[in-house]
Amino acid sequence: MEEQFILRVPPSVAERIDRLLNESASDDKSLDLSFSDDGRNGTFVIGDDHFPASLLDLPGIVESYKTYDDSVLIKTADVGQMIMVRDEGDPAPDVVEYRHGLTPPMRDARRRRFRREPDLNPELVRRVERDLLNIMNGGTAENIDILSRWKKTAPARAAKPSVSEAGTNAGGPERSDSDESDDSM
Repeated sequence: MEEQFILRVPPSVAERIDRLLNESASDDKSLDLSFSDDGRNGTFVIGDDHFPASLLDLPGIVESYKTYDDSVLIKTADVGQMIMVRDEGDPAPDVVEYRHGLTPPMRDARRRRFRREPDLNPELVRRVERDLLNIMNGGTAENIDILSRWKKTAPARAAKPSVSEAGTNAGGPERSDSDESDDSM
């Protein structure tokens, strides 16, 4: 597979890149992208102008395809990061992951489309992991109380009233289901 990335630039920079790629005689002869030591922030250079850039993770994987004959598509890469070039005055993003996808339906994708990670007690996870390793090695679980906590216990059955004879109401007046209905009509 090839190595690919998505380069998102402001409209003014996009016009200059388009001119650079389409025209052979252009005054913007150089394109450069360099990152600082942290690997997330850098500088995009076109001609003599410098623009701040940031490497952001996308909320999902984007597949890239190419074709040789306009009918068969061949997958070339899985793209999971984007280089976002900003104008000089724009603030740098304070997060590593970009909130939105590449298309309008993926707007705020992380919140709208992906499940939240469950809140787990780290101590409980360690104990269960230790017990699973013991069981896999032929031993027994040490913390049985964890298992009983997650089992649903059957509710206690209520004692049935004693019936003196089958079919009688133990001295009460005979009633049917229809007697309990509303007679206000």
